[in-house]
Amino acid sequence: MKKVKIGLIGFGTVGTGVVKLLKRNKELIAEKTGVLPVIEKIADLDITTDRGVEIPDGILTTNINDVLNNPDIDVVIELVGGTTYARDFVEKALKNGKAVVTANKALLADCGEDLFNLAYEKSLDFYYEASVAGGIPIIKALRESLSSNNINTVYGILNGTCNYILSRMEDEGTAFDEILKDAQKAGYAEADPTFDIDGIDTAHKTIVLASLAFGNWFNMDDVHVEGIRGIDLLDFKYAAKLGYRIKLLSIIKNTSDGIEMSVRPTLVPADSLIGSVHGVYNCVWINSDWLGNSMYYGQGAGEKATASAVVSDVIDIALNLKNNASNRIPAFTKGTRFKGLLGEENSRGRFYLRIQLANRPGVFGEIATVFGEYGISLASVDQKEIDQNKKMAQVVVLTHDANQNSLNSALEKIRQFDEAGKNIVVFKIEDFE
Repeated sequence: MKKVKIGLIGFGTVGTGVVKLLKRNKELIAEKTGVLPVIEKIADLDITTDRGVEIPDGILTTNINDVLNNPDIDVVIELVGGTTYARDFVEKALKNGKAVVTANKALLADCGEDLFNLAYEKSLDFYYEASVAGGIPIIKALRESLSSNNINTVYGILNGTCNYILSRMEDEGTAFDEILKDAQKAGYAEADPTFDIDGIDTAHKTIVLASLAFGNWFNMDDVHVEGIRGIDLLDFKYAAKLGYRIKLLSIIKNTSDGIEMSVRPTLVPADSLIGSVHGVYNCVWINSDWLGNSMYYGQGAGEKATASAVVSDVIDIALNLKNNASNRIPAFTKGTRFKGLLGEENSRGRFYLRIQLANRPGVFGEIATVFGEYGISLASVDQKEIDQNKKMAQVVVLTHDANQNSLNSALEKIRQFDEAGKNIVVFKIEDFE
């Protein structure tokens, strides 16, 4: 039986889950694969707190070098998060000849290309299944199962916190701030939820998926990012009447003009598979040239889901080591698939607009003229509630396919009208056609 010795850095929620999973199912793993992953060392600043799992003497350490410089360790699992210490740990592990598994999407988004190049130079595996969508095996699907396909489009609900908040806002008609507080109490949202609700976490994951799909390493400057702060309950009501739901969507498109990447609240058909993803669950929907459409759904975070993905990478690496086949399927490969980047201003799509207009005859005709000047074709116009005190009406507009930059210019001109409110709500619509 081939034993593969593991050094674990970070003994928090996910690290604890990894230890519990390996302890519980080590015989199953050995039976299925012929390799036995063994925890050799666990490094953490806190080695006294009871994690609910028994650790043999001599395994726990506060000295990171007991992992990084240990000649017996084959695989290092990095679970400390962030981009400073984590990068140092991963680089040193690779330089010391150890394969690496990480769940750190921020690290990959910030300096993934350098780390993958180092792993390639050292002929070592560097795997990262748990970095995107938790327990959903989406990295393996893109890297292996779809390796014969050109990727056309990727849509993802990649942040359970945001999906939980948006689902409850829609279902209960409760405001954002109140649900965010509930999410924090339930442990679905951090005390500082900025990375989640401002779309940054989803953008990191978008970069990882796009880089894997198209063989070019992207960065945060390449992704248009909007979060979910300030979404009004009115828009859930109006979207529902139109047959849509609002989701924070990761959008990756391989267009004839380049790769489009964005993270933004988006209207999706309520009866679509993506529209049916509620609560803290994640999903990834992929269209490729040969397979066509496929969708991957499951738990996107948490101890069990993330630990399952981490251990799956450990098993892959263990099998590679057993068969002397490191870099059998590289974690990231550069190639000729990347044809350039399409800036957000040049992207196209359908749009939902909510505009406050003075409740008087002829005012919308003036607004419609502006849309016409910028080549924006309107699919429907619907006047909603009227605020009698302000004498303003809510008008919901759906456009046909339009250029983002042209729409932005039209809306900027409309905001100058005395009869129009300055806060115009804009959501992109994805019909998955």
